[in-house]
Amino acid sequence: MKPKININYIIGIVGAIAVCLVGMVSKVDFAASPPVQIKFENLKNFFDPASIFITIGCTIFVVVASFPGSMLKDVVSHMKLIIQGSSYDPEFYIDQLVDLAQIARKDGLLSLEERASQQSDPFFKQAIMLIVDAYDADKVRNILENDIETMSARHDSAAGMYDKAGAVAPAFGMVGTLVGLVNMLKGMNLEGGAGNLGSDMGTALITTLYGCIMAHMIFGPIANLLRIRDEEEVLCKMIIVEGVMSIQAGENPKFLRERLMTFLSGYQRDGGGKKGKKKKNKGGDAAE
Repeated sequence: MKPKININYIIGIVGAIAVCLVGMVSKVDFAASPPVQIKFENLKNFFDPASIFITIGCTIFVVVASFPGSMLKDVVSHMKLIIQGSSYDPEFYIDQLVDLAQIARKDGLLSLEERASQQSDPFFKQAIMLIVDAYDADKVRNILENDIETMSARHDSAAGMYDKAGAVAPAFGMVGTLVGLVNMLKGMNLEGGAGNLGSDMGTALITTLYGCIMAHMIFGPIANLLRIRDEEEVLCKMIIVEGVMSIQAGENPKFLRERLMTFLSGYQRDGGGKKGKKKKNKGGDAAE
């Protein structure tokens, strides 16, 4: 299956950056002609190496100090996950489970072993094999639900890394502001003059700007999207759990479909969900 691009994320981030840049270079003066003037030279006013060094550098190193390397190395995969969008379709799993229920009702649970080997989703394969091996229903549910809980906890930790970065960035923006103000005040003396006043004041203000941009335009959306991906994956896995437990109990396939459809929103139940139900789902943890 060709990966789907998360166009909303791209439009949102590119749009936010574009609007911010337009605001930086625009000057509105209704007495002038034209009333809106674009001055690209204003962009240099918002570039300050000291501010970059303090805000971005300190934020990165604090995050590095706060999380293990096993989480930090997954940053690239997190970005890939966000840009590609969700690879989980609950309707696909419902169709698969109804098919399995029909096979199990006709040929018995042991006949599902071959179908289990064809699954690319490790969780789905494990769930099928647990009922094929005739484990106790309560034990099967326990194993699968524990798998979901631990997976979701890992995903929440991954999103928490970006929450931490989003909290730290504005804080170091304020640190940069204090550094700029200290340098400005120390440079204000009658003998030496105030030649560096503008530069120091610029550093003081721009660091706050950088911190806010990093927190709300970069780290905030990433953390939010990772949690949304986790919710999508948890939903599909809960459908799998309920489906295999119903198959083990020998429920009617038509009743099973109706039962599993209750996990979907009204929009999806009315046919407004994703098309192409037979597409392959890659499986695996969403935020790992």
